[in-house]
Amino acid sequence: MARNQLGVLDALDVAKTQWYHFTAIVIAGMGFFTDAYDLFSISLVTKLLGRIYYFNPNYAKPGTLPPSVAAAVNGVALCGTLSGQLFFGWLGDKLGRKRVYGITLVLMVVCSLASGLSLGNQPKGVMATLCFFRFWLGFGIGGDYPLSATIMSEYANKKTRGAFIAAVFAMQGFGILAGGIVAIVVSSAFDHAFKAPSYLDNRAASTVPEADYIWRIILMFGAIPAGMTYYWRMKMPETARYTALVAKNAKQAATDMSKVLNVDLEAEEEKVDKIAQERSNNFGLFSKEFARRHGMHLVGTTTTWFLLDIAYYSSNLFQKDIFSKVGWLPKAASMNAVDEVYRIARAQTLIALCGTVPGYWFTVAFIDHIGRFAIQLMGFFFMTVFMFALAIPYHHWTLKPNHIGFVIMYSLTFFFANFGPNATTFVVPAEIFPARLRSTCHGISAACGKAGAIVGAFGFLYAAQGKKSDDRDAGYPAGIGVKNSLIMLGVINFFGMLFTLLVPESKGKSLEELTGENEDEPGHEAYATRTAPE
Repeated sequence: MARNQLGVLDALDVAKTQWYHFTAIVIAGMGFFTDAYDLFSISLVTKLLGRIYYFNPNYAKPGTLPPSVAAAVNGVALCGTLSGQLFFGWLGDKLGRKRVYGITLVLMVVCSLASGLSLGNQPKGVMATLCFFRFWLGFGIGGDYPLSATIMSEYANKKTRGAFIAAVFAMQGFGILAGGIVAIVVSSAFDHAFKAPSYLDNRAASTVPEADYIWRIILMFGAIPAGMTYYWRMKMPETARYTALVAKNAKQAATDMSKVLNVDLEAEEEKVDKIAQERSNNFGLFSKEFARRHGMHLVGTTTTWFLLDIAYYSSNLFQKDIFSKVGWLPKAASMNAVDEVYRIARAQTLIALCGTVPGYWFTVAFIDHIGRFAIQLMGFFFMTVFMFALAIPYHHWTLKPNHIGFVIMYSLTFFFANFGPNATTFVVPAEIFPARLRSTCHGISAACGKAGAIVGAFGFLYAAQGKKSDDRDAGYPAGIGVKNSLIMLGVINFFGMLFTLLVPESKGKSLEELTGENEDEPGHEAYATRTAPE
């Protein structure tokens, strides 16, 4: 037990669910809504970019982005996100969560708008501009991960903390859904206003000049939800745990939380001074003490997030190719450019609606009842099962009578990713590390996840290409094909299940009890040194 618990922190731990909890969820969650919208909307428009900027009238297939350009467009935001997670995670522990929170949002708004602009109208200029601003967009998005998770964790009560953090992350599902809906609406409007023949009927006329506005509108729309929450982010007080345990300002922590909780709280300055002198509050990230107490936990949170994101992001990025294989998307040449955007968006929206969004909210509903450990282990297990069930009889799923079955199985994979490790890998690092290192450690864990996403985005873009020229996009070398790619992802998910054994259960405990920050007995160990659930 954490025996020196401050009154202000104890008040937060036992507080009943109040309006400020929901306000914090919405303020932090709208950042994640924007994050998901911006990161996943690019997969809706890459085919269109290829048709517009890499059109060759001599080719029987519509233009596609060259491999290097496709990898850059898909992956550059992920590189920015990784950098932002490390930088803003560290900065959040140095300067405070609130002071850094507004910077990330401004970056996201400005770069979302700038992503839809371009220097000139030549492919190199447009792609260079797009990649430049998407890197910095990713940088801002990266900061949102550790800051939003840490803020929600430090505001929440211990009984429903998991659900509150998961609810912030669950807004990603609505962001993915919104991306698909915006693309459907925009492409439908343009298709209605500017009729065009299919590529087979008229190669040049199949892409109307006005189609160049479609991808810009879709990408720029991401600035709206982020901009709407800026004022409220700036009004949020700094978290009491940062103010008291890191900044060591007991009076300010008590004042801030008295307003938030509508109760009178005492400023326990002597107790804060005593806690600050404890050995448990003075070791750094690279110390032996940190390695002893939290080293294996950091290994667990980083490896599981890394392995999950390889599978999660690669599946998202080549799902449009899977839809083509099973007949949900006709051959590219049989559609015009705008119709292709509509059909890709419709397929992605259905997957989000059937698998992605429900999975997130199942986690919110059950995480404080069955625990983080069980949900993560179960999620990886079912992801492994469904990946192999898709991959091994892959030819069976490509036959026309079985297309719906394939989509159901594919949706279930996403369901158990989100009612599983995609949510829990975000929640746990915000709970099990000390306040002065919490944002940094969450940033490190999240950055490892994005490293996995980069492997998925870059590696599987090539790996999923077929061995026959008809089964791969122009300019790509032969890969191992969709079937073998799915088998590889199944193996990756299996290893995720094994590394989950390193991640501790944090259900129902105060943050200080988990980290041992308020311990006052020599030899007392933090609860979080256990790596299995109770």
